[in-house]
Amino acid sequence: MPEAWEPERVVDPSLARALIGAAFPELAGAGVEPLGVGFDNTAYLVGEEWVFRFPRRAVAVPWMEKEIRLLPAIAARLPLPIPVPERVGAPDARFPWPFAGYRVIPGRTADRAALGDAARASLAAPLGRFLRALHAIPAAEASAAGAGGDDIGRMDFARRAPRDREVLRDFVAEGAVGPDLARGLSPLLEAIPAPGSPPVLVHGDLYARHLLVDEAGRLAGVIDWGDAHVGDPACDLMALLAFLPPAARGTFLGAYGPVPPATLVRSRWRALHHSLEVVRFGRRTGEPDMLREALGALARIAEA
Repeated sequence: MPEAWEPERVVDPSLARALIGAAFPELAGAGVEPLGVGFDNTAYLVGEEWVFRFPRRAVAVPWMEKEIRLLPAIAARLPLPIPVPERVGAPDARFPWPFAGYRVIPGRTADRAALGDAARASLAAPLGRFLRALHAIPAAEASAAGAGGDDIGRMDFARRAPRDREVLRDFVAEGAVGPDLARGLSPLLEAIPAPGSPPVLVHGDLYARHLLVDEAGRLAGVIDWGDAHVGDPACDLMALLAFLPPAARGTFLGAYGPVPPATLVRSRWRALHHSLEVVRFGRRTGEPDMLREALGALARIAEA
């Protein structure tokens, strides 16, 4: 059975160069360099000023279309840069889906930066302020801008937890996760409470690969918004538990504000579920930075 992240369409550098040049003649002579491959998109750095992203799967096309509508409507309301689609390429005979170009946000992803606890702790307050601003955008406005709801059940514990249990058992059997860590995480897969907070606009996939840091280690931007939707804030608050060391969580909450206990419990499960999926991705695709980050996240989640 193919993995969920396996591509249906691969845009290689030659095709990316052709598609970008045809849609935007002013960029026809610009360099096109591979930047990254994720679950849903292939990204290229173009002329050192632009990032172009191409969907890899049909399911990701509506998510890109959502970014194109939503991100220009919310960018000015957030305290950190986010990618705003300024160039949108139309489907043609060579590629059946839209693609988009965004101005480069300087920085590198936090997983590639290999941050230690002190560096992570320094990001707690700005990350809390960012999520406070994002979650304060009225849900009705976000919906009108195209955010939509949780269309793939990101917080569907009943459907996802059985798979989580199976994956965690497999990781122990394969030596990827120690038995003591697995025992510490297993209670999170027994049950979670009902939502403890009203729906808000969430990023939906907030982890180290989607946080940018600059050369000084400061939070520089938040990228990859295809999973944005109006839903449970616990979906974003997983970053509190998966990304930040325990000692920095109070700093985050001081900047973000109070969180109902039920939401924190839900966010801890979401952090576990997401990190297990990233471990799978990192192991299957040979992404050492993602794998290291996700395994570290599991240890931090167990300390919550």
